[in-house]
Formats: sequence, structure tokens, C-alpha cells
Amino acid sequence: MAYNEEYGRYVSIVEETLTALLPEGGDVCPQDGSIPQHLRESMRYSLLAGGKRVRPVLLLAAGEMLGVDTAEACVPAAAIEMIHTYSLIHDDLPGMDDDDYRRGRLTNHKVYGVGHAILAGDALLNYAYECLLQHALSYPKNLEGHIRAVQIIANRAGVRGMIAGQSLDLLSEHMEPDADRLAYIHAHKTADLLTAPLLAAGCLAKADAEKMAALARFGSCMGLAFQIDDDLLDVEGDAQLLGKQTGMDQARGKMTWPSLVGVEAAREKSHTLWLQAEEAIGCFGEDAWFLRAFASALATRKK
Repeated sequence: MAYNEEYGRYVSIVEETLTALLPEGGDVCPQDGSIPQHLRESMRYSLLAGGKRVRPVLLLAAGEMLGVDTAEACVPAAAIEMIHTYSLIHDDLPGMDDDDYRRGRLTNHKVYGVGHAILAGDALLNYAYECLLQHALSYPKNLEGHIRAVQIIANRAGVRGMIAGQSLDLLSEHMEPDADRLAYIHAHKTADLLTAPLLAAGCLAKADAEKMAALARFGSCMGLAFQIDDDLLDVEGDAQLLGKQTGMDQARGKMTWPSLVGVEAAREKSHTLWLQAEEAIGCFGEDAWFLRAFASALATRKK
């Protein structure tokens, strides 16, 4: 199967799972234990806004490569997209990046208000773990694999992972660029949530230490390169294609690789990291063809 067709198949699985886990409907004051209507709408507004579904596709693809049935992997994949979406809702808030547009349309707080946007993000984070744990109970023979996957996702998204990186990113605004600080920010703010789905798939497959290390290395290199490219797009990208304003990193005094070493050196660093990501999964041979094509597509993205 061609790469684009395979990617489309994975995205369809993700969309179907997300819609099944968070369908339309609900009452304002539900008596059946369901999600209140307004909260559900604000969650769905951001969760079902489209996008490339990078993280859940990684989980599904790595899972299939390692022999995990898609039915077993689809809910963990959807849950990690919920966690990613919550982080975007909160990133866009006035106290964070204060963005008006995301993926070409108004951000959650511009539609539902700041308070409800905070709650929508909180709800998606909590609901993700609810879905993960409920799904784990459906696989008693692989319960340990599921619990380990949840543990990795929680760790990579949490106070030592994505949130830690975002915290230091905020603290570093308008500071002189520093290589060590920037490496920490990128490793946790971005790379951790790209590594998490790969390692979660490895847990579901009961992969050995060598394979887990290869997946971790692939995710780390890819995540760092992805963030550098994102910073470059903010400098050079087309705002219409990106669906959001460009030039915002400089306006906010963000610490970025281009601000540290310049655009050309940042581009070279990104290229090196993409090559290292591809080398990292050499142990999987041809079975990793999709992951290699995936990295190559991300490396040449314009939005």
C-alpha cells in the first residue's frame, strides 16, 4: 500500500474512534452520568477540528509494525490525541500564547470563553485517562502492557515531560537564548509527546529493550527536528497555509533554535536530526517503511 493511502487509513481509524468516544448529543443537566452538553460541544470543537493526527498515527503504525491488533491500539491512539488537543487549547489561552486562530479557525476560548476553554482542556485530559483505563480492562491477558502504556503516556505528558517543557518555555521568554535550556524545552515540550505513542505501542506489543530504545531514539530525534522546523515555519512560513499567524515567536520573545544559531544553522540541525531519526529504526528493517516515510513527510512539511 502507498504511504498516502496507509496514512489515510490510520487517520480514518482515529477519526472513527474519536467520534465514537465523544459523540454528539447530551443534555444541559444530564441525569445518566453522561457529559453535559456545553462541555461536550467545546471538547468536540477542538478535538474534531481535523489536523494531521500525527501522534495517534504514530501509535497505530508502530503498533501494527510490532504486531498489535488495531482494535487494541485505537483507543490509546485516540486518547493521546485528546491529550495533545487539551495542550493546544491551553497553549492558545491569553495566559499562554494568546492565539486567536488554530488550524484556520477561531481558537476554543474565542468561541466558548476562557473559562470554558480551560474546562474543555481539563476535560479532555481527564477523559483520555478514563478511556485508556477502561479500555485496558478489556484486555486482561495484556493488562500489564496497557498499564505500562498508560504510565508512559502520563509520564511523557506530565510534570517531567510536556508540562515541564512548557513551563520552562514560559519562564524563558525574553531571556538570552541558551543551548542547554533550549534543548530541555524542545525535548519535553514537543519530543516527549511524539515519543510517547511509539513507546506505548511498544508496551502493548511487549517489545524488548532494544526495540524500545530504538523507538525512543526515533521519537526523540523526530520530535526535536519537528520543533526546530516549527520554529522555522514561524519565521519563514505562509500564515494562510499554517492557519495561524507567523512571526509570533519573536513577538513573544520565545527562545527558539533560529534565535540561538540563526536560520541556516537551524535548518542544518534539523536535517541532521531527521537523518538520525531514520537511522534509529534500522533494527526494524523493511517493517519500518511507514515510519521512515512518515518522518520524510514531516521533514518536508510546509504547514
